[in-house]
Amino acid sequence: MDQSLSSWRPHASVLSCFPPSVGRDVAVAVVKSLAVGLGNPNTQSLLRTDGQVKWTMEVLCFGLTLPLDGDTVRLCVDVYTDWLKTLFSQRDSIPPPIRKEPDLYAQKILRHLYSLFLPRSDQVSPLHLSLCQQVLCAVQSMARDSVVMSRDTWETLLHFLLRINHLILVLPLASGASDLSHLSLSVLLEVWLLSAARCFPSRSLWQTCRQMFNSWRHQPIAVETWSRVTAALTSRLLSLTYGPLFPPFKVPDEDAALVPTDLDDERIPLTWFRFLHMFSNPVELCRPPLIGRSGNAHPPPPQDEAFWDSQLPNIFLKVMSGVSRLVDAFLGMSRPRSGSAPPTPVTLLSMPSGSTLTSSPPVLNRRQKAANISKVTRVYLCDVIQWRCPPSPSPLRSDVDSLLHLFGRWLFDAALMGSSQAGIVAVMSDSWSSGRAEACGTLCRIFTCKKTSEDILPVYLSRFYLILRQTLQISEGACPLILASVLLNSSCLFCCDLTGVNLLLPTFTAALEDVLLDRDLLRFPAAVNPVELRRSSILILLSLLPLPLQFGSVQSEVTLFFSCAQLPSDRHVSFLSLKPRLLSILIGGLQTENDVANTHLILAAMLNLVQDSAVIEAAGRNQKVSQYNCNSTETQQVMFLSPTADSAVVMWVQFVRLLTQRLTSQWRNDSAVCLSALEVLGGLAKVEVSVEESEKRRAVSSVCSYIVFQCSRPPPLHSRDLHSIITAAFHCLNVWITQHPDMLNHQDCLVEVLEIVELGISGSISRQEEKVRCKEEKELNPASLRVKEAAEATLSCVMQVSGAFPLLGGLLNEDALIGGPGLSDSSVKRFRYFVVDGSVILAMLEKPQNTDLSDQASCPSLTVLIRGPSGRHSWTLQLHLQPREGRANHRCPEPKVPEHHGAAAPEDAGIQCNIKHQEFPEYLDRVPPVKADLSLPGLRETANKEARPVQNQNHDQQRQVEAQPQMSGTSVAMTTCRSVVSGGPVQTARLFLSHLGLLTPDTLKDSGGVPAQLLSLDSSLPGFSEDLRHLDQLASRNCDSASVFYLRAGQRTAAEVCLTCLLLYVLKNTDTVCTTAVNIQLIFIHPLKTGLFRIRLYGNKTSKFSLVVPLVSGSVVSKRTLGFLVRETVINCCYRRRLDSDSAPPPHVRRKHMISDIIQRYRSHCSEPTFYTALFQDGNYGSNTQDLYISVLQ
Repeated sequence: MDQSLSSWRPHASVLSCFPPSVGRDVAVAVVKSLAVGLGNPNTQSLLRTDGQVKWTMEVLCFGLTLPLDGDTVRLCVDVYTDWLKTLFSQRDSIPPPIRKEPDLYAQKILRHLYSLFLPRSDQVSPLHLSLCQQVLCAVQSMARDSVVMSRDTWETLLHFLLRINHLILVLPLASGASDLSHLSLSVLLEVWLLSAARCFPSRSLWQTCRQMFNSWRHQPIAVETWSRVTAALTSRLLSLTYGPLFPPFKVPDEDAALVPTDLDDERIPLTWFRFLHMFSNPVELCRPPLIGRSGNAHPPPPQDEAFWDSQLPNIFLKVMSGVSRLVDAFLGMSRPRSGSAPPTPVTLLSMPSGSTLTSSPPVLNRRQKAANISKVTRVYLCDVIQWRCPPSPSPLRSDVDSLLHLFGRWLFDAALMGSSQAGIVAVMSDSWSSGRAEACGTLCRIFTCKKTSEDILPVYLSRFYLILRQTLQISEGACPLILASVLLNSSCLFCCDLTGVNLLLPTFTAALEDVLLDRDLLRFPAAVNPVELRRSSILILLSLLPLPLQFGSVQSEVTLFFSCAQLPSDRHVSFLSLKPRLLSILIGGLQTENDVANTHLILAAMLNLVQDSAVIEAAGRNQKVSQYNCNSTETQQVMFLSPTADSAVVMWVQFVRLLTQRLTSQWRNDSAVCLSALEVLGGLAKVEVSVEESEKRRAVSSVCSYIVFQCSRPPPLHSRDLHSIITAAFHCLNVWITQHPDMLNHQDCLVEVLEIVELGISGSISRQEEKVRCKEEKELNPASLRVKEAAEATLSCVMQVSGAFPLLGGLLNEDALIGGPGLSDSSVKRFRYFVVDGSVILAMLEKPQNTDLSDQASCPSLTVLIRGPSGRHSWTLQLHLQPREGRANHRCPEPKVPEHHGAAAPEDAGIQCNIKHQEFPEYLDRVPPVKADLSLPGLRETANKEARPVQNQNHDQQRQVEAQPQMSGTSVAMTTCRSVVSGGPVQTARLFLSHLGLLTPDTLKDSGGVPAQLLSLDSSLPGFSEDLRHLDQLASRNCDSASVFYLRAGQRTAAEVCLTCLLLYVLKNTDTVCTTAVNIQLIFIHPLKTGLFRIRLYGNKTSKFSLVVPLVSGSVVSKRTLGFLVRETVINCCYRRRLDSDSAPPPHVRRKHMISDIIQRYRSHCSEPTFYTALFQDGNYGSNTQDLYISVLQ
């Protein structure tokens, strides 16, 4: 310790040479005379010369050493504190020599006042405490207000404060000294900072302060005050170093006030660095001999085991928590720790209820009793109500190496405490684990904040990996608290392109097994929030899942990460060999998870893994087939290899079964989980794997069962959320039907789907009722209008994909059929327009019969454009007056498709549909006959006995005629009948409507306010063609779009992105430019050096339906699945937005409303005779009418 300070002892008064009674009597008489003039600035001092003042000060110095039973000590303190005011306030009551040389006398007074703080008993009396506080407040005011203090006075003042703090803090606090220790240390640091601003302390004084501070490390107040001051200095340093764009490091106002405003910018870094290192390595706290090294002035503090075990581990935790807070500040993650800081278990002093955890309490206002200091309450600083991602580090943050240069030694040594690498004892109590956990968590945050193009020194990486290896050794009994801290702060460790981080894959796999497969996590302390721990583990799992498939059979040296018992014989483990373990963790984690947000993350990972495996396996099969295409036997063997337990097919079946089972059981009451599960099921339907049809039908049946359960809930439980879930289930059903239409060929599957449609539209299933009712007899009572609309969409989907013909061309309209330039009034007038059931508009184009042509070319035809809620479809019908067998030998003309409507798709070109025509269904023969089938006897049974010989004779003659060509050896040409050419015009529209049963008296009449079943539209009214054009522009399905922007390094703000991409969002209704990103979901895709891509989502998360899969923040995906997953995420995000909105009806509903408006505007109010007369009149056909012979256009 500094020699000048160690020799700084209390001043011995000359009165100490006399008997105690003599000195006491002199001191009492003198101070009573001086006390008369105190408090009155106009009173002249009795002391006029320098000798008088010095003699009086000898008396006052002796008076300060007297017992506290009288007023002598108090009056001595009053006199000295009054004289110290001469440094900032000149008064006549102060002796003239002191006013003339205030610095000289102030230094002597401070040396005399040191005697006041000497311990007088084992306890601190209230009077002694108040006198010490009076002196401390006086020197604090002197330092604040004086502007004439010399360097010697500043150093004497700092020496004085150091010595009195050393008297108080070097030993365990005496009874009642807690408040005094708070005040004395607070005054010391405040005055020290004032000195740094006005008269920077010398290097030797800084060294002395550091040595003394190290001897106070066993006092909690010393650590707390040091943390407050360093935090306040750090806040000023960050704003000075990084500028206003850097996230501010918020500290309490009373802490920020400790740093003088006149502390210039050049001295702030020097002061901060010296205050930071005022504490030596915190790991020395576990070395008792080093704690009390403070010189020869006082003996070291007690070193009994009870003291170390009760106090030092908590003090060590406070130091590491302060360091951790500083690291977060340099990373730009300095949000209030109570709400959104990275979840790290910490230990704090117990606080009264209602106090916040954002900062330490001020010394003077929030002091606590000494009895409460030893009480420790572990508080977990995380948000347990809503999932909030940890704050993102600032782009302007410090480099990893820079932070490790500052804090690395402390953090590495603290993390390795108790191990041979740290050079400390190998066996330590578990009480030190909280501080180690804080250090490990801080290191993980530092390394996970690595910038994209940043390089880290190999020595730091190796030490960090060594720490992770030791803390995650499950087989060797890893400390649960440290394990939790590492996992909580390593959620993006494998997404940062750290060199060699993939070597930790086996170690983290074992740790994830220990956490995610344990449902209760009882072995972790109460300070650890199990929900947050599992969430961080799941995020780590998301980043590990693509690695086995990305690196395949690449082997990594893992000797360092296995114990001798676990070490494989070849000491190598391939990445692909860890895939089954990761798959087991994923499935097991889903089965043991109860939190909604965590379940959402696992569901997102399932679809990613299956799609990636399916793509890789498909590419592998194609490669093997191309290699063995010369050998058919080997090719066949390749194509029929049995799938492994972790193949895409097996995973697909496992995931579908698991999702459908939990969807109809555990999750059926949780709307958020059900939405994510249905989205994953829809995504699995799009994965191209070869599975049995029964597995697909099982999935569809489970979704149907789920809809039945939700619709059958009691009416009080029905809500908007429930109906949203039912709507989402119908949407999932549509995806499965669209992706796998062959399922509908199975009768049971088709019936089940149609029954669900019936349930959604009407509210009940007829088959479950006692008596089957027709649809026109059923009372419609759906769960809600949204559910009814969703069921209608499913019915439309079934009708479009079940037995659908291939698309031969684009969608046709009136102009395409007659060759017009656009949908105009002249084109519309060539068609007849009818409305069926108030929801379908039929546009009929009658082709006149050409009697000059023969056979089919002369047959009358009808082309119908069907506009309904599900879209626009084109059909052509032709009237043939001959059997189908007779038409087989005649080639029909090729359908004429207008060029401007697109050609057929390449895969559909030239396809001929071989349709087997049947009068009755195939399964009719399998239906057992009933008595009603025998009510009509056969022809042979109806003939009487007299007619039977005649019938037999006719049959014999027929057989003889048929056998003659075979007996004579000659062939007979069999001719078929030709179609009869009609002698007059044929009204094909009338015939078509008649065949549909629409030309009856009942279908043309309105009944009870319900429009007639068949209506005609007046196409001559103005605006008719324009409304048809608007109807055709309404899409029959949702069309979602996403914009892709490529950002270069350094582009961070929305303005930079918009300027680069020239992106303007134009609101069509108001013609204004929208420059905000409200209700826009952003997906950030960052390429990694491993060839994978890191995903981060940003958007509005206030909605309860905002959690969208399969991409989530923290996902790591391969290039093989990136496009598929982005597309699915965009589709699901847009669907959720529509699901949560009241102004986004389904497409078929919008078309239905448009059709209703057209009917109301253009309905032809004609009488029945006029209607029938119009059917028999020929249409107005021009010379440019095209001859269309189209079997099926769509």
